[in-house]
Amino acid sequence: MTPRIWAVLGDKTGDNAQVEAIAAVLGLPVETRRLVFKPRYRKGKPWFNASLRHVDRAASDALTGPWPDLVITIGRRPAMAALWIRKQSGGRTRLVILGRPKRDLSAFDLVIGSAQYQLPDAANILRIGLPLMRAPEERLAAARHAWDETLSALPRPLVVLLVGGATKPYRLDAVTVPELLAAARTYAGAEGTIYISTSRRTSQAAVDALRAQLPANARLYTVADSGPNPYLALLDRADALVITGDSVSMLTEAARLGRRLAIFDLPLDPFWHTVARLRPLLMRLGLVGFERDLGAFHQWLYAHNHAVPAGKPLAASAPAATD
Repeated sequence: MTPRIWAVLGDKTGDNAQVEAIAAVLGLPVETRRLVFKPRYRKGKPWFNASLRHVDRAASDALTGPWPDLVITIGRRPAMAALWIRKQSGGRTRLVILGRPKRDLSAFDLVIGSAQYQLPDAANILRIGLPLMRAPEERLAAARHAWDETLSALPRPLVVLLVGGATKPYRLDAVTVPELLAAARTYAGAEGTIYISTSRRTSQAAVDALRAQLPANARLYTVADSGPNPYLALLDRADALVITGDSVSMLTEAARLGRRLAIFDLPLDPFWHTVARLRPLLMRLGLVGFERDLGAFHQWLYAHNHAVPAGKPLAASAPAATD
């Protein structure tokens, strides 16, 4: 009998794409259950347990029997729903989660974690290098067509600087900007073009500093601009990329396209130096969950020749990362 499989999705496009990537290669029918979360829990974190209290059930796909044999999911809020589904099935439903569960690894039959996750050795842990995300080819092609005339007219090399934002334990502020621009100039030289694109997480202080210190050979796009976002076109056409180390998604998409990539390692917030020393103890006590280690993610990219630290020479070409 064909197993009943549910892909339980949340509100994050990148997360959902990873679940859908697994569903697409199973060779079995997979039913989608898309969840909508109550407003207070879209950013606020509900206490992690088997529950639907954070789900807007009227706006979500129905979660009713017959219950699935297998659930594939990702993220804190969908994982809570997955645990609830298994409870309704009398414990029969098996659970596969991508990323890091909140504390209780044994609650899941399979945990698939990429290089940034600090996960212990266990029978139900499957380690992979990169998250299962990539820029869709059809969207890249559309961006290539839309931006071809504009980008073709720019002096080469085209060095794209993709700027994320502060994320614990790292800071990205106005003080960081001069070093960031210097890293991009390393690869653009005097003749090339630096094209800077910020993200939703880039602070206004950092954006203001970028604008104030913008080199003569640079262009700047911010998410507040009214025009179309050049991100995919820049990813497609860049001769070299400098990406701030906080953004796993941008780094992954660049690596999967085989772009020449330099990672700008953000400075640590001083507060987190102390927290980092205490983290192993706090994890053993169950007071914090399994956090990301972006440094480990960067090291994986370096070790597999997909990137170099910003400022280091770039290879003539880079291999495209595969699953």
